[in-house]
Amino acid sequence: MTQSNGVPKTVPSALPLVQKLSKDHDLVLKTFRLLIADLCQQFSGGHPGGAIGMAAIGISLWKYVMRYAPHSPNYFNRDRFILSNGHTCLFQYSFLHLTGYKAMTFDQLKSYHSDRVDALCPGHPEIEHEGIEVTTGPLGQGIANAVGLAMATKNLAATYNRPGFDVVNNHTWCMIGDACLQEGVGLEAISLAGHFRLNNLTVIYDNNQITCDGSVDLTNTEDVNAKMRACGWDVIDVEDGCFDIEAIVSALEQGRASKEKPTFINVRTVIGLDSAVAGTATAHGAAFGVNNVAEMKKLYGFDPEQHFVIGDVVREFFQDLPARGEQYVQEWNQLISDYTAQNPELGAQFQARVRGELPADWKEHIPSSFPEKPTASRASSGLVFNPIAKNIKNFMVGTADLSPSVNMIWPDKVDFQHPDLRTNCNINGNYSGRYIHWGVREHAMAAVSNGLAAYAPNTIIPVTSSFFMFYLYAAPAVRMGALQHLQIIHVATHDSIGMGEDGPTHQPIELAALYRAMPNLLYIRPGDSEETAGAWIAAIEAKNTPSIISTSRQTLPQLTQTRRDGVARGAYVLSENESAVVTLIGVGAELSFALEVAEKLRAQGIASRVISFPCQRLFEQQSLEYKRDVLRRHRGIPAVIIEPYAPNGWERYADAGINIKRFGHSLPGKAAYKFFGYEIDHLTTKVSGYLSQLKSDELLRHEFVEL
Repeated sequence: MTQSNGVPKTVPSALPLVQKLSKDHDLVLKTFRLLIADLCQQFSGGHPGGAIGMAAIGISLWKYVMRYAPHSPNYFNRDRFILSNGHTCLFQYSFLHLTGYKAMTFDQLKSYHSDRVDALCPGHPEIEHEGIEVTTGPLGQGIANAVGLAMATKNLAATYNRPGFDVVNNHTWCMIGDACLQEGVGLEAISLAGHFRLNNLTVIYDNNQITCDGSVDLTNTEDVNAKMRACGWDVIDVEDGCFDIEAIVSALEQGRASKEKPTFINVRTVIGLDSAVAGTATAHGAAFGVNNVAEMKKLYGFDPEQHFVIGDVVREFFQDLPARGEQYVQEWNQLISDYTAQNPELGAQFQARVRGELPADWKEHIPSSFPEKPTASRASSGLVFNPIAKNIKNFMVGTADLSPSVNMIWPDKVDFQHPDLRTNCNINGNYSGRYIHWGVREHAMAAVSNGLAAYAPNTIIPVTSSFFMFYLYAAPAVRMGALQHLQIIHVATHDSIGMGEDGPTHQPIELAALYRAMPNLLYIRPGDSEETAGAWIAAIEAKNTPSIISTSRQTLPQLTQTRRDGVARGAYVLSENESAVVTLIGVGAELSFALEVAEKLRAQGIASRVISFPCQRLFEQQSLEYKRDVLRRHRGIPAVIIEPYAPNGWERYADAGINIKRFGHSLPGKAAYKFFGYEIDHLTTKVSGYLSQLKSDELLRHEFVEL
C-alpha cells in the first residue's frame, strides 16, 4: 500500500516468513542452480553463470517481496520486474515456471536454445511472452526501461490517486549486471532516476565482477556505490548474495519503503557458483559440460543421472503464489469499483486509460485549416499536436534540451518533476506533469520512453523530440521500441540541408535510409502543415508501431494540393496529367520543389505528374492496384525522386533520383540548396536531360540513374 502521494506506508515484513521457511532454502537454491545447469547443457549453449549466481535474489523477489499475479499476468497494478542483464534470461524463465505462470510449462522451459519455433524461452526476454515486461538484450536498455516504468507509476498515481484510493502504487524492480553499469545509456537513465527521485524504483546489482573478457577491473575501477550516491540514490550492500536470503529480503523491503530516493542494492555474488569455472568469465556464456554438471549434482547430493529435477518440496515452496496473486487482483478490482463509485468521471477516465483508449473526439483538437504563409513544418507540428497534448492526458511529451526549437510546449503545460524541486531557472513541476525535460540525453530519452509505453498498452503514449541527426544517438532505443511494437512518437526537426549553418554534423543525409529500412517503424516526412496533420493522425492511430515525424527548420510554402488523408496512404497524387511522360516524386521539405519543376517542364512542353511520398512503409501497406496507380511505372512512365538524402531505397519506387551521396556543407539553408544543385532551374535541367537520355539509351529504363 502507498499513500496517495506515492510515499509507501508501512507494510508487514516478509522476514518472519523467510525465517519460518529457511529450512527449505538450501534445497530450493540447489534445485534451481542444477536446473539452470541442465537447461544449458541440454543443447550445449546458453548463459548459465549469472542465473546460477542470482538464485537467492530470485527467491527473495518472487517468493517474498514482489507483488504480482501469475494467473493474471497483465494485472494493471502489479510490480514490474525488468531483467536488464537479459542474457541471464533462464533466471526469469525458471521463476516464471516455478511461480505458476500458465504459459511457462515445464516443457516450454526446456525449449531454451532448442529449434522449436514456438519456444517461449528465447535467448533474451521478449515482451510478447507472459510475465515479460520489456524486451531486453542490448545492455543498458533494460535499466532505462525500468526508469520509464517507474515514471509511469508516478505520473498515473499523481493524476488519479485520491485519499484512501491508491489505484496505482506498484514498485519497479530491475536486475542489472556489471555491463549495464558500463553502457552509457544506463548511466544516463540512472542520473535521471536520481534527479526525479523515483523512490518507487529499486535496482538490484548482481555484482559478480565478471564480463565476457574477464574480471571487471580490466576496464572499470571506480567506486560504484559512490557513483550511485552521487547520482542521488540510496545504496544498500549485501555481502553474501549467494545464500543470505534474509539479508536480500531486508534490503528489498528497504527499497520498497524508500521515501526520497531510488534504491541501489549492491549484491555480491559468484558467477557459476559451485561449477568448475565458478568466478571466471568462462562461466558467463557457455554450458559447463556434462562431467562438470554431474560433479555439481554429486556435490549437492543429487543423482548425476537424473536431469531437470524439481522435487515436491520445491514445488510446494512456490505453490501458494498464484492464490496470493489472485487476492491482489480481487482487492484491486474492488478498490477500482469503490473508487469509481465515489469519483465517477475520474474513474471512467482512469479505466479508459487502463484499456489504452483515447477520447473519441481527439481528432477534433487538430485545426481544420492552417495559415497560408510559409511555415516551418516543425512549427506546423506544434500547431497540430499541442492542442491534443493540452487536452488529452495519455500523452507525455519531452525534449532532449531543445524546447525552443521543437515547438512541443502547449499553454499551461506542467513539467514532470519531483514536487519539491526548485530550479534556478524557475521551471518547476510535479509528478502529474506531462512535459519531460530529458536533458542532453537522446539515447535515454528514447529508451526511458520505451518503458513509459510498456507500462500498459497505450495507457501512456510518449512523444520525444530532438533534431533528426540526434536520433542517430537514440537509434538503438528507437529500434527496441519498434521491435516491441510500442507506440512512441519521435518528433525529429531540422531534417535537411535546409537547416543550414550548423553544417554537415547536423545535416542528416543518410539517417532516413536507416529508419525507412527499420522494421515496424513509420518514418513520415510531411511537406507542409496539412501533411503534418496527416502525419500526426497516422502516428497516433498506429497503436503497435513507433513513428518518426520528420520536420523542417526552414519555412515551407503551404500547398493547396496536399491532403492529410493522403499521408495515411504513404503516397498520393498531387498533380495528375494523363499525358505525362515523367512522374516527379517530392518528399517533405522539398515537396514544393517537385511542383515547381513540373511547372518549368510544362513551359518547355514536357508534361509531368507529381506525387507526394511522405512514408514508404504506409505506402507498402496499400493494395497493389493503388500503388501502381500512384506511380504509373507499369505504364512505362519513369519516376524521378527529388530529395537531398542518400538515394538508398528509392530504387524500389523511382527510375532516377536527384539525391546526395556525400555529407552536407556549412552554409545558410538557401545557399546549401544552391550548393548541392537544388535550384529549380538546375533540377528542371536534370530531369529534362534524363528524359533525353532515355530516348537514346533505352536500357536506362532498367537501371536506377543518379542525376
